[in-house]
Amino acid sequence: MNTVLKKRTHPRDPVSEPLTERRPISDGGTPLWAQVKSSLIEMIADGRMEPRSKLPSETELCAKFNVSRTVVREALKQLVFERLVYKHQGKGSFVAERRDEQDFIGSTVGFSDELMGKNKLVTRHVIRQEVALPTSRARKLLRLERDERVVMIDRVMLVDGEPRTLVRISLRQSAVPGLEALPLEKRSLYETLRRQYGISLKRAERWIEAYTPTHEEAQLLQVAPNTPLVSIESCSYGDGDDPLEYFVAIYRTDRARLHFVIK
Repeated sequence: MNTVLKKRTHPRDPVSEPLTERRPISDGGTPLWAQVKSSLIEMIADGRMEPRSKLPSETELCAKFNVSRTVVREALKQLVFERLVYKHQGKGSFVAERRDEQDFIGSTVGFSDELMGKNKLVTRHVIRQEVALPTSRARKLLRLERDERVVMIDRVMLVDGEPRTLVRISLRQSAVPGLEALPLEKRSLYETLRRQYGISLKRAERWIEAYTPTHEEAQLLQVAPNTPLVSIESCSYGDGDDPLEYFVAIYRTDRARLHFVIK
């Protein structure tokens, strides 16, 4: 697409001012920077610019769209703000990788259940699956007696072969006897709870905070050390008032955005 925008000769700021009478009739008074932005978004969306590919320089974009450097910089600024483009100091601007919308945070639908509904290939790498004493935090939120045990399940969830989240789950052992022996590499935990134990989680409380992974966690998620991640802590309930599941999920938001629905 070689869209050429009319360069403004009016002395006022071209970023904030709409086009003059020479603008296209269909633009509805759209500012020049917004038209440049829309053109770049279209080029990204239709595949002409692949993820991680370098955008033309500011000089090249000025020539391509026949606009000033101020207009181009504002368009790029907005694309960076919307996370469609990212910048490397001294190297230029690049197309950001597309991120999924992840809805499991705002519902009791499991991570894999929600993504498989979007035709994503979800696989699981189980790191730990055993009966053990809970952490102090899990004991508190699950309201367990001091000698009560939980089934602990640690696993990495992969989407289309790429690690997305590391989840550490604790379930009341009394509610899920024998779960520690069931194969969970190729099945949804929530589907297993429904089919094997008749448990459907109805509501959950969740806490979200910024998180820096340990060296081991960074290796499991295939990210660089000190990469900013998100930690999601959850306590879920079934039909009654007793909490059944506690988990902490360490989540890569560079691969997906977390989506909430508030009612």
